[in-house]
Amino acid sequence: MKYNVVHRGDDLSIQLMQNFHRLVQQHGLILEEQHPDIVLSIGGDGTLLHAFHQYKDQLETIAFVGIHTGRLGFFADWKPDEVEMLAQVMCESAELNDLRVVKYPLVEIQITTPQGIETQLALNEFTLKGVDATLMAQLHINDELLETFRGDGICISTPAGSTAYNKSLGGAIVHPSLDAIQIAEIASINNRVFRTLGSPIILPKHHHCDIYPRANQNILLSLDHVYVQRNDVLSIRSMVAAGKKVKFARFRPFPFWSRVREAFIGYEPLNENRH
Repeated sequence: MKYNVVHRGDDLSIQLMQNFHRLVQQHGLILEEQHPDIVLSIGGDGTLLHAFHQYKDQLETIAFVGIHTGRLGFFADWKPDEVEMLAQVMCESAELNDLRVVKYPLVEIQITTPQGIETQLALNEFTLKGVDATLMAQLHINDELLETFRGDGICISTPAGSTAYNKSLGGAIVHPSLDAIQIAEIASINNRVFRTLGSPIILPKHHHCDIYPRANQNILLSLDHVYVQRNDVLSIRSMVAAGKKVKFARFRPFPFWSRVREAFIGYEPLNENRH
């Protein structure tokens, strides 16, 4: 089994990486940067997003696994004090040639400009916002006009990203077994001139959303952790990426709703007696 490590760059992450190298190389795992079978992310969710975009052209052959060294790591299954356990189960998986994975859907973004169409993938979300004025855009669902939007922006998230920015916008948490994307408004303006739906929309696979910004408008686009300012966007199409998913290695059970509880709620059983 070939592996690579992407880390945050802090002292703890570097120390964990060095320890992991030492543990797995004793069992024949090979460090391979260009074409690994598994990418280990050590840091936070931002580190894993960076790893995803670094290897997004090899999604069919790569699985990701994370050790979180920060306060919250929604994508990461493992804690820093479990690095030896992770190394052990990875080595056992390699010896048995038995790598179990879960697959999460992605959002595909097609940005049309006068120069052509740029296609991108996002693991968490894609957003567009106005820069020097509120965003003005028309939204079409499956080539039918839905609304004319005016406000701070629009967030389009995957099920995995539904617990991120989307959640803070009042969007629903969507289980990643569902092939869907979610569209959430960012501070929309509603009056007798501009009227939007006012609630998040969930689209299944094979459906698409087209956003047509006002011509020559300065907009800020974000693709997970990458931001770019543009004024040449003619339209943006968003949909569930067809035939492409991200794979996460599962060396032990960690149900999605357990992640949600641990990330946002914690667990404190009631002390009073029940009758």
